[in-house]
Amino acid sequence: MELDTLYQEVILDHYKHPLNKGLSGTYDVQVHHINPSCGDEITLNLTVRESKIQSITWDGVGCSISQASVSIVSDLLLDKSLDEAGAITEQFIELMHSKGTKEGDPLVLEDAVAMAGVSKFPARIKCALLGWMAYRDAADRIKQSQDSVDERGGSQ
Repeated sequence: MELDTLYQEVILDHYKHPLNKGLSGTYDVQVHHINPSCGDEITLNLTVRESKIQSITWDGVGCSISQASVSIVSDLLLDKSLDEAGAITEQFIELMHSKGTKEGDPLVLEDAVAMAGVSKFPARIKCALLGWMAYRDAADRIKQSQDSVDERGGSQ
């Protein structure tokens, strides 16, 4: 089986059987992102406990790429620290901006390497990045709230 075919199957599997889809009623931060070029939408809830990602739940509508990508990120970053998740997110963003010149590290990106081919199609990159940008926005809000607690002399 060709690698491209396998990657297409991974994307379709995440699209047809999305992980962590369905918004949790409890969360630390909720964000809503829209891809204005195509209308894809993601609402993402993030919960962090003891500096580790406890849950990422989401709901959304859109193409198979955007929906599969948010499924992947919601699973891949679970139980990671915010710093670890940030490093993984940066690797994915770098992969998406590679214009097809990079394959991605499967040991770090796991199923997200299936999106490598998307980087060859500029119109689809925003689709693949939608869930990742929503995650990054939510994580930044968590960090800001932690920083403001620290500045007031509180504890985490």
